[in-house]
Amino acid sequence: MPSVTEWKVPPAFQPRPGDYSFDLDRALSSVVGLHSLIPADAFTAETLGIERAGNGVVIDDGLVLTIGYLITEAETVWLHLGDGRVMEGHALGFDAVTGFGLVQALGRMDINPLPLGSSAKAQIGDRMVVGGAGGRTRSVASHIAAKQEFAGYWEYLLDEAIFTYPAHPNWGGTGLIANTGELIGIGSLQLERERAGKAEHVNMIVPIDLLKPVLDDLLRFGRVNRPARPWLGMYSTEIDNRVVVIGISGNGPAARAELRAGDVILAINGERITSQTAFYRKLWSLGPAGVDVPLTVHHEGVTFDVVLASADRTKLLKAPRLH
Repeated sequence: MPSVTEWKVPPAFQPRPGDYSFDLDRALSSVVGLHSLIPADAFTAETLGIERAGNGVVIDDGLVLTIGYLITEAETVWLHLGDGRVMEGHALGFDAVTGFGLVQALGRMDINPLPLGSSAKAQIGDRMVVGGAGGRTRSVASHIAAKQEFAGYWEYLLDEAIFTYPAHPNWGGTGLIANTGELIGIGSLQLERERAGKAEHVNMIVPIDLLKPVLDDLLRFGRVNRPARPWLGMYSTEIDNRVVVIGISGNGPAARAELRAGDVILAINGERITSQTAFYRKLWSLGPAGVDVPLTVHHEGVTFDVVLASADRTKLLKAPRLH
């Protein structure tokens, strides 16, 4: 694997200043590198690792917006600035519903924040830059390939995610920059889709409009000040209009109810479900975390009913270390 200094986006995919109506290099200087260390006994250590690296975008004085999984339960966060400086940061907040995370720099960054734009105004086909830490050579000239619903296997749902092509190879926490020079999303995933009989990779971007209603709470409390959604600790996918369990989180309600991979969720609260999105929406409509969740489950030829006592997933997470 090449070192960070050697790694570059192929020149054909790099953004060129003349193609955009804003100062490209100035905008990309707002994107920083992020490296976090997580305790080995953290709840997310097994699934997300104890060392995580990606990107973040400066959106205010010393305030870095990133994708939350990079800093969840982080004990130490390092920010790598474009001029070669390395600065410690504090994991300030995380919102499991949107997926956003915030880091406060513990020092003077002297970096111009990237203004927030409107993801709702962005259209399919619009030319974008997916900005990574390190300027043009670590960024991708891209466009919006789709705006559509996205369901994640970890009990996560966006009504309208942004998908960009070509994909950034180091997507976590990248900044989606519109032709106005404004930030309209943060990179979350790389996915594969089939187009014209060929497989191609796209980035899933969390739209910036989802940040605006929760930003004040994240700054004040480190979380969004609302009742938590019920969480089952169940990884699932949709196969042939069926919701199939593909994994179980340790210490979660599904594990305590002895559900297992291969189970098919037929109904929730007596209502038949045929899609992952319908499953999540019905689950979250039952009430806040702690509510009982009646499921009808099919396993190896047997159908049975079980009631799970839902939980607040954030209570399983380690609080960030205070400096």
